[in-house]
Amino acid sequence: YAGPQPLPQGDSQQAANQAASSSKPYGSALLPGEGEALAQYVQQNLRIPRRGEIGFSSCDIDSFEKSGFVMSGSRHARMNAVRIRKENQIYSAEEVRALALITLEENQQKEQALLQDFREMLTDKLKDG
Repeated sequence: YAGPQPLPQGDSQQAANQAASSSKPYGSALLPGEGEALAQYVQQNLRIPRRGEIGFSSCDIDSFEKSGFVMSGSRHARMNAVRIRKENQIYSAEEVRALALITLEENQQKEQALLQDFREMLTDKLKDG
């Protein structure tokens, strides 16, 4: 596909991301692999590159735009609408993933607190008994 390519990664991180990303739903409007490629930029808090911007860093693109260049993705209203919709799909999926991680951590903390209460109760019973 002609979208952003996945960011280069180390072997262990790449294997972990591939295992995790194979089950992530990013929506049906994205091409195979496009959601994962875009999500890598979102996860690293980087600007998702638009058409014609691939290969340039965010700093380069910002400096080009500030100096008066119009990047190809910002001229066409229809293409811009498709890009925004796809980006929103990625952001929504990543927000759901982040909320699920937060919920999981909260549940683990509650479980640990409950286990600690049970341990304290058992040690108190053993001391009294």
